[in-house]
Amino acid sequence: MAENGARRIRLGMVGGGKGAFIGYVHRVASRIDGDYELVAGALSSRPEVAQESGRNLGLAPDRIYTSFEDMARAEAARPDGIEAVSIVTPNHLHFAPAKAFLEAGIHVICDKPITSTLEDARKLAEIKPANGAKFLLTHNYTGYPLIRQARELVESGALGTIRVIQAEYPQDWLTEPVEQSGTAPGAEWRTDPERSGAGGAIGDIGTHAYNLLRFVTGLKTEAVSADLTSFVPGRKLDDNVHIMLRFAGGARGMLWASQVAVGNENGLQLRVYGDKGGLEWRQDNPNYMWFSEFGKPRQLLTRGGAISQVAASTMNVRIPSGHPEGYLEAFATLYSQFAEVIRGNGEAYEGLLPSLADGVEGMQFITASVQSSRNDGKWTKLSDV
Repeated sequence: MAENGARRIRLGMVGGGKGAFIGYVHRVASRIDGDYELVAGALSSRPEVAQESGRNLGLAPDRIYTSFEDMARAEAARPDGIEAVSIVTPNHLHFAPAKAFLEAGIHVICDKPITSTLEDARKLAEIKPANGAKFLLTHNYTGYPLIRQARELVESGALGTIRVIQAEYPQDWLTEPVEQSGTAPGAEWRTDPERSGAGGAIGDIGTHAYNLLRFVTGLKTEAVSADLTSFVPGRKLDDNVHIMLRFAGGARGMLWASQVAVGNENGLQLRVYGDKGGLEWRQDNPNYMWFSEFGKPRQLLTRGGAISQVAASTMNVRIPSGHPEGYLEAFATLYSQFAEVIRGNGEAYEGLLPSLADGVEGMQFITASVQSSRNDGKWTKLSDV
């Protein structure tokens, strides 16, 4: 049973076999609140790895699959078949599994970005899922309690009319050509346009920064002016991104994403400024957020602080204030709240869980940015791609 006494949801996984970082993260997140039980998997495209990974996870032999197509067919036909599936494969292998499971009536939890191309994202959005199957895109940073609080502050008018948004996500793990040496798991496919799509850093981490600023502010993006660069010789995709953004209503934004920023490990941060106030949040210290009202001293909001009602809500946290919740718990929040959607009790989470529409917009953002950069930073409307 789940922590709330509900029956556990039978979960499958595509990808995420032995040695896969993000698959491990999804499995841990699914278990934190006890809402899911992993019972089946097509964990690798290599049969021997799929079998070994399934055995290591304790899956029954007849529920270890070597192809997602077989898994979708077999599980949909079983009376005890999976009810949801996590897709944790490289980007180019998101569309086909998501399509297969939605059409089989199985709920889909998909890692970001939604697909490797905008065309595939739009095709996925046109699918009519069987049995009302739902879709979750795991932009996990939207699950942090203080990000939920930031969204509420903007919606309440505490910041006034939004003027300026700055989002950045610097890393340094691709500073050297590690994709050529094989010393960094995941680097090879993330720098390969055949598997990653047209964007490198912009698709891997730039989409997180973009989704975060959209989630918090709710502002509609009109156009982008982008400069995408590959600093490492021979690298086929961007490893550094500078983008200016124009939003409906007149707000302006800047987004920087880099995987060659030496000294940065995972430096996602967001700053939002209106005509009445501003806020600042960093992912590496996520239980604190600065909130400023013009002409008054800055306030440090904590996850359990007196004016952080949204952040302290039991729907967003698990442990008392002063005990930090972080990356895995943010993932788990999305998993647990999606479980309530699957059970038919998800009204409270309307608009809080990243959706198919968010995924399509993310691909519009990537596509428009790539086009802009190829045209020397020409302003490009998302509606034109």
